[in-house]
Amino acid sequence: VQLQASGGGLVQPGDSLTLSCVVSGRTYSTTVGWFRQAPGKEREFVSAIRWGQGNTIYGGSVKGRFSISKDSAKNTVYLQMNSLKPEDTAVYYCAAGERLIVSSMNNEIHYKNWGQGTQVTVSS
Repeated sequence: VQLQASGGGLVQPGDSLTLSCVVSGRTYSTTVGWFRQAPGKEREFVSAIRWGQGNTIYGGSVKGRFSISKDSAKNTVYLQMNSLKPEDTAVYYCAAGERLIVSSMNNEIHYKNWGQGTQVTVSS
């Protein structure tokens, strides 16, 4: 599985931004997750979606503001980010794992394939 993330940029607080992750070689059992890492901080789980079943989960800091979705025809997972805050500033990565159960979707150790990151900066 190969992943290509895009869509990052510089936005102001309160703005919206959509990240895209094109997933090559995915299967029905693939789970795609978004993680982020801010300077000097550990990588943090953001959101994930199971391709076949469509289950979605969110990290606590983004719940209610971010939304994950997929387009099977385009092999693409989207992360819609609304009401962005300066603390959302980070490099965002998409990653893929196979046959993940729901309870493991937020744990990066289960994701074996990673894309390059895309920088999101929220600043006035």
